[in-house]
Amino acid sequence: MKNHIVTAFRLTFVMLAVVGIYLLIVYGGSKILPTKGNAEIITQNGQKFYANIGQEFKSEKYFHGRSSSVNYNAAGSGGSNKGPSNEEYLETVQKRIDTLKMEHPGMENTKVPVELVTASGSGLDPDISEEGALYQAKKIAEVRNLSEEKVRNLIKNQAEKPFLGLLGPSKVNVLKLNIALDQLK
Repeated sequence: MKNHIVTAFRLTFVMLAVVGIYLLIVYGGSKILPTKGNAEIITQNGQKFYANIGQEFKSEKYFHGRSSSVNYNAAGSGGSNKGPSNEEYLETVQKRIDTLKMEHPGMENTKVPVELVTASGSGLDPDISEEGALYQAKKIAEVRNLSEEKVRNLIKNQAEKPFLGLLGPSKVNVLKLNIALDQLK
């Protein structure tokens, strides 16, 4: 019995050391990120917005982000848990595709970027692909009486390149893009 207790204590201390080292590595790694592991808060017109949490934009004059299965409620992060073979999910996605094509005339024959019609795993993804933003450029330009080229250039300037130039796709933060759009003359 004494051997079991000694072994259990040894295992406990080894696991505490392993987990402790892991936590220090993760914490230290977060401190080299641009936001130092903290939320990125943007203050606009006296209001605070979190750039790393998806926001809902309903107006036609703004870019729209990913759908949210939690209605953009950061307190209840989560996905729909419906797989790509679920009939109800497929109907929902098809309705989103039809609505998007109806809202963006002239884009009927253009491939719809997947993130514009599907929700992220957390339901709070703040980013869309550059293609997702470019898909919306023509409509935004028309509504705001801007040239489509000017809107496309804004998207290109707001695009964040992949991490270390290798990891992940090029992406655009929808909140930052819409703030830059409001500041565009």
